Amino acid sequence: MTALALENSEPHQASAWRLLLSRGLRGAIDGTVSVMLAGYLARLGFSPIAMGALVTGTMVGSGAVTLAVGFVAHRISSRRLLLFAACLMVATGVGFAVFTGFWPLFLVAVLGTMNPSNGDVSLFLPLEQAALASFAAGKRATTLLFARYNVIGSFSGALGALAVGLPELLSRWSGIATVASERAVFLVYAGIGALVAWLYGRTPEVPPVRQSGQPLATSRSAVLRLAALFSLDSFGGGFVVQSLLALWLFRRFQLSLSAAGAFFFASSLASSLSQFLSPRLAARIGLVRTMVFTHVPANLFLMAAAFMPTLGLTLACLLLRASVSSMDVPARQAYVMSVVPPEERAAAASVTNVPRSLAAGIAPTLAGVLLERTSFGWPLLCAGALKLSYDFLLLGLFHRAEQDLNLDP
Repeated sequence: MTALALENSEPHQASAWRLLLSRGLRGAIDGTVSVMLAGYLARLGFSPIAMGALVTGTMVGSGAVTLAVGFVAHRISSRRLLLFAACLMVATGVGFAVFTGFWPLFLVAVLGTMNPSNGDVSLFLPLEQAALASFAAGKRATTLLFARYNVIGSFSGALGALAVGLPELLSRWSGIATVASERAVFLVYAGIGALVAWLYGRTPEVPPVRQSGQPLATSRSAVLRLAALFSLDSFGGGFVVQSLLALWLFRRFQLSLSAAGAFFFASSLASSLSQFLSPRLAARIGLVRTMVFTHVPANLFLMAAAFMPTLGLTLACLLLRASVSSMDVPARQAYVMSVVPPEERAAAASVTNVPRSLAAGIAPTLAGVLLERTSFGWPLLCAGALKLSYDFLLLGLFHRAEQDLNLDP
């Protein structure tokens, strides 16, 4: 390594760690809010249908904003876009803390960064990943940074879910209403947005990349088919986003908020750790079969949870599902990157991720209608059936293609 490379590596390494820290901070508060949101909205008097509509608004809005930012990202520096996202996070937290009516909250949900799931579905994800790639020196360093990014997000989200009982404890100790202590969490959300903005402001300016020509020239057909399949998978997943899954557990088994936080902490932990097994499995059986053969049992466990007569058996099925449900993520990302040329990878990532978010945003309203009518786990059955359809279609359409390409996982 030359002296110039050494000189440049240190500030880039510090900038990368600032982005990783921002991911951890956002993941922690997202983990708390995603579990708390259903109970908070119920205390405000919202019906399950209204809650589902708000969750749909957050997911559809996040996808639309992310897509809009993606269209202009090549003309604006990454730091300016990251600061815009952080300011939007501050406004979202303040909006949820101030407003209590459906339509004002719906507007904030659509335009803001609120995350009803235990994963990141906001515009932060592509912006931070693009910035991380610019700070990494070589493919191996990029892979390591992304691995740290994913694990930090998962673990911080799990810790955030575990802390969801703190507002209730605060209300008991202080005597204030629980809804008031939960509203304060949204002010914490806004404060973390301000801290994230400060971290972004200390990162170096990355010049915009001006693209020319078509972003997907040679891989359009494969990318569009993958995007359609991933959207089907996400549409199914939208029936069981963490906020609605928590609501179902509250309604069917009267699960306490603190117990829900502890469960989702364990679930997120199992989901995160399982991803370390994905590369080894893919090396033996291939990327597509890794995606499918780990996803199928996860969906069967999810559907079985709907029929369990006791809380213990239900949580056991959901925990088993979590232990294998995310093993497909690294394999999926690797497969998308392997079927497109290097110059089309950014466009492929955008096209395959944004429709997933939009598709996932449709289902929560439907799940809310089902939860309004019955406490039976129909959303879990719908999610499992749709996801199984995705698994078999993926295996049928792309397993042969992987063999023909002779991909090295």
